[in-house]
Amino acid sequence: MNVILAVKQYIAKMIEESGPGMKVLLMDKDTISYVSMVYAQSEILQKEVYLFELLGSSAREVMKHLRCICFIRPTRENIDLLSQELKNPKYGVYFIYFSNVVSKSDVKTLAEADEQEVVREVQEFYGDYIAVSPHVFSFNIVGAARGQTWNAGIQNRVCAGLTAVLLSLKKCPMIRYQNSSEMAKKLAENVKQVISKDAGLFDFRRTDVAPLLLVLDRRGDAVTPLLNQWTYQAMVHEILGIRNNRIDLSNVPGISKDLQEVVLSAEQDEFYANNLYNNFGEIGAKIKDLMEDFQKKSQSQKKIESIADMKAFVENYPQFKKMSGTVAKHVTVVGELSRLVGQHNLLEVSEVEQELACQSDHNEALKRIRALLSNTKVQNVDACRLVALYGLRYERHSNNNFVGLMQALAHRGVSDKHRKLVQAIVDYGGERNRGTDLFGQDNPISKTKKFFKGLKGVENIYTQHRPYLQELIDQLIKGKLREGSYPYLGSNQLRDRPQDILVFVIGGITYEEAFAVHQINKAMPGVRVTLGGTTVHNFESFLEEVSVAQHLTNY
Repeated sequence: MNVILAVKQYIAKMIEESGPGMKVLLMDKDTISYVSMVYAQSEILQKEVYLFELLGSSAREVMKHLRCICFIRPTRENIDLLSQELKNPKYGVYFIYFSNVVSKSDVKTLAEADEQEVVREVQEFYGDYIAVSPHVFSFNIVGAARGQTWNAGIQNRVCAGLTAVLLSLKKCPMIRYQNSSEMAKKLAENVKQVISKDAGLFDFRRTDVAPLLLVLDRRGDAVTPLLNQWTYQAMVHEILGIRNNRIDLSNVPGISKDLQEVVLSAEQDEFYANNLYNNFGEIGAKIKDLMEDFQKKSQSQKKIESIADMKAFVENYPQFKKMSGTVAKHVTVVGELSRLVGQHNLLEVSEVEQELACQSDHNEALKRIRALLSNTKVQNVDACRLVALYGLRYERHSNNNFVGLMQALAHRGVSDKHRKLVQAIVDYGGERNRGTDLFGQDNPISKTKKFFKGLKGVENIYTQHRPYLQELIDQLIKGKLREGSYPYLGSNQLRDRPQDILVFVIGGITYEEAFAVHQINKAMPGVRVTLGGTTVHNFESFLEEVSVAQHLTNY
């Protein structure tokens, strides 16, 4: 159930099948992302792939001595572009690999275009998705819904991607879906239709316990994407933004040219792999340990007391920078996170967010939100987060003062557009639309658990929250997930504890949920959970998702 390994093996097989000699890898704008997420360019260069090109680019030269590995999605546009390519081939021979099922008529079109007989191979390799980490995948699609229904064309793209994930992992699952979501039901039915139509492709060796696909809707939990994060990977995405493992640091004060864009990949960066789920306090200590170790080796006596000292140390030691580019990168990232946390009062903001998500003291919450709304250090975007969280948490409360908080947002100069978005979040994930018992209001046991958790206190007040998805997976594994709320598609049902579980969230997932799934996999030997979503959200992208769904923009 390792999606990075699945895509990596496909690419390795393509390169191997094309034989010895110099090669060019020809891709489209989607498959470039698929490849870059699992392989560093230096790794592919070692396999005799010396050129990376975009299908349809007019700037490419004719190089008949190169063997071309073409890895593209089977879209209408790509078939047309490849047909033109084959009529006037730029390379000696072509090995064509589609990332998903291709129609016979499209293969015929290509065969007719191949007048010079340069095509040696046409195959389907089902790597039609972005492998974010071994247990997480995404399609980088924001704006899946318009109202309560699928945005035009996106359902088919998501279905194709999801069936590709199943084919690459060699799973033919039973399917359950969130009953309160029409979109979840439609996607579940669509996936089942594809499995029936292409039954030959899904004819895998039977396992004792059938795999399970659970299709959920982001509306079921609109709280998780609103929260500030404090584990390394999630925090970087929330504050700086991660796009295909890349982080833009060009706006960091005094940044050197070589650090304006950095790559954070657990596949290629050992420090990141070891620390992506550690909390922010631990990361600083880990970097400090690394640097102190180097200081001993270089007989440097300079004491490192703060992140500012670390940055100065890195800048003053060119040899250290050369030897430890990885550490230089992480010092810069952590330094910028630290600067922004202090500048925008994020610790206090986060503490109130966590109380809103996990506690139920209405008067105290209202008082603390009002105090933060009048604090000039707090960003408008964080003020909006707090009011949206309040709107979701106390929607039913008799003393609800959402209107007063919206007026306070207007008073502090929050734009009309952003105030509309706060209301849109409450409409999107509110009680009428979510169809889940998100705050345990209908479940006395869940309510009691929350009460005792509050009494006992938590190890870290900034990470009290547990995503609703974690609770659902836990119930699913224990055989306690309500069938009325999450029915099976078809008459077959699992009798045993599930072993291979694939959870897919329409409307996107978060790195906090990815961490929760990582913890489940670690704690439960014999259970393998893979998590996927239309995208991986931070607050900014979630605003876009809601904006499209609630008809505020065309994205």
